[in-house]
Amino acid sequence: MEPAAGAPEGPLGPAEAATDDELLEAAAVAEGEPAAAAASSEEVEPDTAGGAGAPSEEEAAFVDGTVGRSDLAAERDEYLEALQRVKAEFDNFKRRTSKERVELIDRANAQLVDKLLPVLDACEAALGHGAESVEPIYKSLLDILEKEGLERMEPVDHPFDPNLHEAVLHEPGDGGEPVVVESMRTGYLWKGQVLRPAMVKVRD
Repeated sequence: MEPAAGAPEGPLGPAEAATDDELLEAAAVAEGEPAAAAASSEEVEPDTAGGAGAPSEEEAAFVDGTVGRSDLAAERDEYLEALQRVKAEFDNFKRRTSKERVELIDRANAQLVDKLLPVLDACEAALGHGAESVEPIYKSLLDILEKEGLERMEPVDHPFDPNLHEAVLHEPGDGGEPVVVESMRTGYLWKGQVLRPAMVKVRD
């Protein structure tokens, strides 16, 4: 059979002897080399989105690379401020209620002592009539009350004070400052406050 017209004569050279598959592979490699070279030559630039550096505790780095105050941090600060206000109010409440409790106890004690004053008056009257047997009772009761805050007034020979004394008798004097000359009924103070004014005779 004669060779076709136009066909090369003689044996094929090394390059011409390559198969179709090998030619396709060579073409693919040749096409990929520039892309690979370009990829290897690219430099990775540092992330400068943070500006001055890492975000502070009050800020957070978001997904898009921006830095700012997160909703969680704002909510945390809001709750912290509310807690501090509640704590301050509770401390003030404790101090106020503690003071009111002390005042309430003092008033209750003062009312009780005021009810015992007639007993002291009766003991004083009995002693004035020579009943020495009541003296131990009178002294014991008075000592207990004085330890709790009761104070006995001694107004005789002291200037008359309307805040402490109740004048029931008067006698003429030299026109000077009124002076207490006799105690008609003992007056008492309870923790520095007048529990009962003394009934006195005044020289003015």
